[in-house]
Amino acid sequence: MASINILKFGVSSPADTTPLKKLKAAGYEAKDILGVVGKSEGNGCVNDFSRTLSTHVWEPLIPESAITIFSGGTEGVLSPHVTFIVKESEPTGLQAVVGRTRMLEPHEIGTSAHAQEVASSIRALLQQSGISKDHVHLVLIKCPLLTSSKVEIIKAASKTPVTTDTYESMAKSRYASAVGIAVALDEIEEDNLEAAMQSEDCWSSKASCSSGAELEDNHILILASNPSLGTLRAASTYMDDAIDAGAILRTLEQVKRENGEVLQVFAKAEADPTGSIRGKRHTMNTDSDIHSTRHARAAVGGLIAGLAGDPQVYISGGAEGQGPPGGGSLCVIYRVET
Repeated sequence: MASINILKFGVSSPADTTPLKKLKAAGYEAKDILGVVGKSEGNGCVNDFSRTLSTHVWEPLIPESAITIFSGGTEGVLSPHVTFIVKESEPTGLQAVVGRTRMLEPHEIGTSAHAQEVASSIRALLQQSGISKDHVHLVLIKCPLLTSSKVEIIKAASKTPVTTDTYESMAKSRYASAVGIAVALDEIEEDNLEAAMQSEDCWSSKASCSSGAELEDNHILILASNPSLGTLRAASTYMDDAIDAGAILRTLEQVKRENGEVLQVFAKAEADPTGSIRGKRHTMNTDSDIHSTRHARAAVGGLIAGLAGDPQVYISGGAEGQGPPGGGSLCVIYRVET
């Protein structure tokens, strides 16, 4: 377990690593980095090369044990940025641990084996770090997806892919990772993992998963809060739907009551699969020009950015298993005055 601080900086492009200079100016070295979590300006879909580019330029600059999690898509008012998770020598109130699963075989992506591997890895990280699952407010995961070449590899091996639709594989992978998180945090009983995978309607309130073609394993970042240890804190809940301003406002009101300053907001967003929001029809799932995840990111991103007063927030599209259907998990990181 490491006590941590969180700092974020804007970027001019997916290849911009100048925030590292700003991090050093703030008193931190590259060796202090546990994770780089970023929003890049691609389409957030299978062929989003901005994620790959960001990962490629950042990974040589950070410790081998550190992880990168880049989520594509800064539609609407969202502003491209990176958030550094850095180690502190003294307790801050926030703790974090990072790790990776083993490399997944292509046929395992989006399956029960994927979920089980995530669950086992999270449990091991919690045990090794000494972090109590009751203190966990957010588990961020970057997970792999199926490309056309991977689908062909699976077929050539006489195995069956979870889907042959590469875009759908993003959702399948996110859901498997979310189920793994729920099992590890005892939100779902492990004996029910297989049933949860088949039903596709289970969810974790602490999960935030995004998928990409830039990795073969799962990158895991666990954020925990213990207010008795310092001035940095986390508050987590979930949005019932994409316009649930109430959930956001209640969380921000908690920050205000504690005389706090918001450092970062992490949220998931998705187009309600029923095709309606509070009984009113939406067209996000039937738009042939723009994928639904892009619509959802823009809508929820605008809502949260407006209420928080900051467009540099981490809003990730596709919330399968990450909060209730049509809604999404929500976590606010903040600092209080002593």
